[in-house]
Amino acid sequence: MKTDSQSLFQLDGTPPLNLAFPLAFQHVVAMIVGCVTPALIISGVTHLEPAAKIYLVQSSLIIAALSTLLQLFHPVKFLGSGLPVILGVSFAYLPSIQAIAEGYDLATIFGAQLVGGCVAIIAGIFIKQLRKFFPPLITGTVVFTIGLSLYPTAINYMAGGTGSPLYGSWKNWAVSVFTLIVVTVCTHFGKGILKLASILVGIIAGYLAAIPFGLVSLQNVADATFFQLPHIMYFGIKFEVSSCMAIGLLFAINSIQLIGDFTATTIGGLEREPTTDELKGGIIGYGVSNIFGCFIGGMPTATYSQNVGIVSATKVINRKTMSIAAFMILFAGMVPKFSALLTTIPQCVLGGATISVFASIAMTGMKLVTSEPMSFRNSSIVGLAAALGIGISQASKALSQFPGWVLIIFGKSPVVVATIVAILLNIILPKTEQQKKI
Repeated sequence: MKTDSQSLFQLDGTPPLNLAFPLAFQHVVAMIVGCVTPALIISGVTHLEPAAKIYLVQSSLIIAALSTLLQLFHPVKFLGSGLPVILGVSFAYLPSIQAIAEGYDLATIFGAQLVGGCVAIIAGIFIKQLRKFFPPLITGTVVFTIGLSLYPTAINYMAGGTGSPLYGSWKNWAVSVFTLIVVTVCTHFGKGILKLASILVGIIAGYLAAIPFGLVSLQNVADATFFQLPHIMYFGIKFEVSSCMAIGLLFAINSIQLIGDFTATTIGGLEREPTTDELKGGIIGYGVSNIFGCFIGGMPTATYSQNVGIVSATKVINRKTMSIAAFMILFAGMVPKFSALLTTIPQCVLGGATISVFASIAMTGMKLVTSEPMSFRNSSIVGLAAALGIGISQASKALSQFPGWVLIIFGKSPVVVATIVAILLNIILPKTEQQKKI
């Protein structure tokens, strides 16, 4: 049994199922809510029919599983990292794809995603040259801006979701605040699985609390089938230049972000730095899986930091264990009744649960920013980038006299403006002698 246990800490070990399964389930619990929430939010923005909404949730789980398996087993050189990571649909893209969904449709999102996947492949090939443009100060500023920009989304959801006849009612606020309290208590006072799955526990508690208020309807679950394979081009693909530019830039940024998660995984679990081949293969694999995702309706993915944290904490790096988690996610994605059940979660519950996630994203960005000395130069870069990014997106009518593509790229999502401003200021503003040596 000691040998069996030790195999959990080997990449290619073969631990017995009774040891691997609970550890795999732990990864599923940690990621599943984050994976499907962007789909639920976007389906609300686009007012999808119930069947399409269920399929969007399904495809989120399916692409997460397939992306994870590609990273784990990298079938050919430079296609996958071979590292024990879990991927899923990412909140990092949410502000931009929300803007595209409001102005266009899902097909335009997937067209931009296809272009973004190609950008990621190019970024993987030239990763050494690109890294110098994205030090922690820049990536941290971008992540911080993403977190800040998502706060209004969470607040609107806590109030019941814009367009809802009960928007702003005391029922929605009571349930959302209760959900937030449960998440906070589990996060800070819980232990073990209760702490790890605090978001999931909060959503379950909020869901149960919403039932007496009449905020839950299970009709979609009754209508859904038991099994369904993914469809090719379910939502279609359209190309719109400004959308492609905005999402392409985000894919370039996230390609650099992947380096952080790959590094955290290898240092925390393997006690070494990732090799150049692992980084290159991981980013190229990320691009390829996102290109495939756009054809089956799976929105943009990225590595999940919470799962990286599990690997670092448990030191369980076994590919078999991680692949069991991936197959569990894949199975869940092929069962429409399960996806339909997820779509019945009231918006106020999602808002109460995700506002802490968005706060965590912002604080993660701040940690990256403060990993470098907060000199006057660095403070100016962060402050101006965030101010212009958030400010312009909150007052997008200020660009009303410009062509429509300008509004889509720069006015709807703060991430693009913040990224461009941060990169340019980092190049232009004079560095101290110590900073020049870094």
